[in-house]
Amino acid sequence: MSSQVQSTTPQPPNLEEVASKMRQEIQVKDMTYHLTKYQKVFTGTDATKWLIDQKYANTEEDAELLGNGMMAMGFFHHVLDSEPFKNGNYFYRFHADEGHGAPAKKSDGSDLSWSDLIKKMVFRDNSEGKNEEMNPNVPERHKENIIAPVGPTHTNESVSPLDEHNIKLLDCVHPPQWVNPTYDGYYNLVAIGGGAGGLVATSAGAAVNAKVAMIERHLLGGDCLNVGCVPSKALIKCARLAHEAKNSAEYGITATSVKVDFGKVMERMRMLRAKIAPVDSAQTKTKKGVDVYIGNGIFLDDHTIQVTDDQGKIQILKFKKAVIATGGTASLPPIPGLLQCPYTTNATLYNLEVLPPRMVVIGAGPVGLEMAQAFQRFGSAVTVLVRGQRILSKEDPSAAHILKEQLTKDGVEFKFGVDFQEITHVPKGENKDFPEITVSYKQNGEVQKVVCEVLLIATGRKPNVEGIGLEAAGVEFDLVNGVKVNDKMQTTKANIFAVGDCCMKYQFTHVSGTQGYLAMRNALFFGNNKVSSMLIPWVTYTEPEIAHVGLYASDLDERGIQYETYQKNLDDVDRAILEGETEGFVKIHVKAGTDKILGATIVATNAGEMISEITVAMQNGVGLGGIGAAIHPYPTQAEAIKGAAGLYSLTKLTPTVKVLLGNLMTFARK
Repeated sequence: MSSQVQSTTPQPPNLEEVASKMRQEIQVKDMTYHLTKYQKVFTGTDATKWLIDQKYANTEEDAELLGNGMMAMGFFHHVLDSEPFKNGNYFYRFHADEGHGAPAKKSDGSDLSWSDLIKKMVFRDNSEGKNEEMNPNVPERHKENIIAPVGPTHTNESVSPLDEHNIKLLDCVHPPQWVNPTYDGYYNLVAIGGGAGGLVATSAGAAVNAKVAMIERHLLGGDCLNVGCVPSKALIKCARLAHEAKNSAEYGITATSVKVDFGKVMERMRMLRAKIAPVDSAQTKTKKGVDVYIGNGIFLDDHTIQVTDDQGKIQILKFKKAVIATGGTASLPPIPGLLQCPYTTNATLYNLEVLPPRMVVIGAGPVGLEMAQAFQRFGSAVTVLVRGQRILSKEDPSAAHILKEQLTKDGVEFKFGVDFQEITHVPKGENKDFPEITVSYKQNGEVQKVVCEVLLIATGRKPNVEGIGLEAAGVEFDLVNGVKVNDKMQTTKANIFAVGDCCMKYQFTHVSGTQGYLAMRNALFFGNNKVSSMLIPWVTYTEPEIAHVGLYASDLDERGIQYETYQKNLDDVDRAILEGETEGFVKIHVKAGTDKILGATIVATNAGEMISEITVAMQNGVGLGGIGAAIHPYPTQAEAIKGAAGLYSLTKLTPTVKVLLGNLMTFARK
């Protein structure tokens, strides 16, 4: 009788069981590397040793293969997601130990995406100081504008269409079923709002090892990423190219046919917006050490915030310091019928997929004019209705005049001195892309009407200050000007700060971000950073662009400051002449008798790229003479700045000096 010996092949270990056991037994603790503290991590060296000791691996190479297998299945990851699993002093963290919030997971361990969900996402509407030393006076917010929830056709703002690009965007800025961190003790700093101010304040706080949290109920990245700076500039680029193609004959280039594919233009915008979105994503911020809460944050008192997530789960957070960074939304003029009309604001404009034949813009500020020019160049017939008598009421009048002339040349029609009477509409019918909207107004005492398919409201912004519990926190605010703050950005509760559009007249992304950083320093390090120390440049991104920094002539007159003005027109600048872009100027104001720069306005195709030279000079005390002494490359339009400086230098050549120099030259010839 013979005996048989059966050979068995070792079965590979169950990686889920290995990972679970390793998490229970391996040393997980807080560790520091290069002054950065990483919470709840383990090293590759410890994990490799454990895998070998537990007989899951015979060699270091086998242990690394197992470790990378567990990483691929999503059980743990490198803290910076920049390294595979290695036997060395590399830091790794189990996903189960992530304390900053995490994406919901699918059964295979991968992140849940909006593309995995059948139901289309509909977001809640996010809408439920003083004059500074070197910054100009700006018009007050329109007190007569509607400061109330929007009408029945706009109770929800959706992101559409839900194509691959918008799904990628939403996965970054409002991940589906995001798992909020579990509160485990006082925060050094909590920010309500995930726009520029909140993002910068919390990221900067985490960078110095503060325990920080950010709460956002709508879209991370705020207006700038989602419905402001980013999408608008993508459209403006396309509109500029369309305009250049249509007007290329003067350059000796004949374009036989120029067709704008508006659907492709909008798809390109969505693609680029999604490409930029990861910078502001929930996942990126958690990797920086920020606890990210997706949900509605409400103050219960001056040290407590309640957070309710998308699934209705409530958590109570305690904090030492807080930053209100809730931003603003479009305000609405009190025109009869507006709330019942399917109007458009910046929050919904970028959902369009079909070019409207006609567009009416109410408002003549930067947003309204940028989009008026862009849509006119795409092929819409655009009319801008203005209550006052000029566009860009806060800008240099001569700059505004040049822009109006260009917009008129583009085909935009302006109606000034408008007294709005009523807005009516006929709903969108079958096989129609748009409703028909009629705006009735009086001009010079006569009733006029203009009909359009898209009505863009661009009459300013209102602060998001309602429904966040400011009363309970003891923070003073009003519905027009927002949160009341001092020069250090402190509210009426000294431990609570506010930044950005919810409290500032200077409503720019770069202002919100800078304030977020300064508020963090003031809150956590007893800083003395002041809003009045900020030198704020801004740009209107039309063609030509208008860029400004410092004080206007009207501000200087009002403050009784003696000044001199030096202006170089672009029709005297070689590069501008060669490019056919001669409508514009560089205008610089200096303190009388000195070269100290007090303010500047630039009108040029790329004025936004040029203004920084003057901003840096003003910030660092470099006078106009110093700018003139710097060599500027030829030919560039920036030579206009040097040209303005040259005009200042000529003032030094007084008649007396000129006579003395002439005598010196005469003597030198002898």
